[in-house]
Amino acid sequence: EAGLAYEAIAVNLKTHTLADGSDYRAINPLGYVPFLVLDDGHTLSECAVLVQYIADLAPAKNLISMTGSMARYQQQEMLNIIATELHKGFSPLWNPALPAEVKEGFKQRVLGRMAYLDGILAKHEYLTGNNYGVDDIYAFVVTGWAGMMGMDTSALTHLNAWRARIAARPAVQATLKAEGLI
Repeated sequence: EAGLAYEAIAVNLKTHTLADGSDYRAINPLGYVPFLVLDDGHTLSECAVLVQYIADLAPAKNLISMTGSMARYQQQEMLNIIATELHKGFSPLWNPALPAEVKEGFKQRVLGRMAYLDGILAKHEYLTGNNYGVDDIYAFVVTGWAGMMGMDTSALTHLNAWRARIAARPAVQATLKAEGLI
């Protein structure tokens, strides 16, 4: 969406290796993605931080509100909800050793957070109002995991309509295709 040039590098998260066989943890000790290495050698991680950084590099795209504005703080609040309540909420569900009944409890908690978003989207076109932004982008990715986990989101009609609007965006279509998701 920002239209910035970048080089995507695949990481095997099971073996923590890059395509050339090198140890990904030598670059990122935490071993997870996303991780951004800038031309000057600085690095950034954490989705909520990365999306703000990228949006600030492309202010004309209007993906994040102006620094210091209440709208910016509301987007940051939403980004934190997505990171801590949704993204982290899904974490246990990726663990194949976790018993199904335990996973079910985590699924219900995540669905409750998604219902919260559904309520917001009943009143607004996007998560923090009527302007598409980085909070929507991050939430789109994370809420998409529900299908991978076999979670029934059919009752979340506003969330599903929002997901359909975002999925139709050309940049999202291009990304989904590049990731092999469509």
